[in-house]
Amino acid sequence: RDYTASTMKLCAAAVLVVVVAPAVAHAFAPSTTFVCESLSLNIGRDPNVDLGGNAWKPDSEKMGATDTGDYFPEGYDPNAIAYTEGMGGSQAMLGGNRDGPQLPGLENLGADAVVTGGIEVNTEIPEGMEFIPSSVPDGEFEMRVFASASAMEQPLMVAPICMTFEDYYAGFSKDSHPSLSVSPAVGRMDRRGGEPTELIVTCDPRGQSGTFSGDLVINLPEDNSKICYKINVVSQ
Repeated sequence: RDYTASTMKLCAAAVLVVVVAPAVAHAFAPSTTFVCESLSLNIGRDPNVDLGGNAWKPDSEKMGATDTGDYFPEGYDPNAIAYTEGMGGSQAMLGGNRDGPQLPGLENLGADAVVTGGIEVNTEIPEGMEFIPSSVPDGEFEMRVFASASAMEQPLMVAPICMTFEDYYAGFSKDSHPSLSVSPAVGRMDRRGGEPTELIVTCDPRGQSGTFSGDLVINLPEDNSKICYKINVVSQ
């Protein structure tokens, strides 16, 4: 029995070795899944491949823009402009210096220009505007005229008081002497610190002598303000 049992165990072990051995051998065998073949690319042998780089250069062989806009007319030569063009600045055009080629589409610039919009200045006193003097005038103005002489004019310089350019309307109050008038009655006054506005005060006594007085009122409706002067005229 002992011999038979030992023989059976030995046979079973042999069978196990035979079964396991192929599996172990397969585990150490290289897998064909991860095997890659080596490839070589011989670019230099292709006659259509240029390995010399980009040898193109512009005609001038200098750095600069090489593209040309499609809005230049045929035959337009930008190099025809002289180096002195534009040296006169914006004032050069005032002297009639229009020599040299112009940009395409601007050859006739200014010849048939039509200005629309812009700054508009009123030329008439608005209907219904009243010239009411202040209780205390901003200044006094005196004149001397000859009763037998013709109308006499004298300038009055009015300093601007507004922060921006303002339209003004000048006139005498209703109780002023009828011989007094002012011009221009309508205009635009400079902003504060700018040039003063010159008004011409006229007195036409028409043979009358004495002392004439009137209140000159300069309305600034956009600024909701006014400038008033007391005008005194001595006619002899």
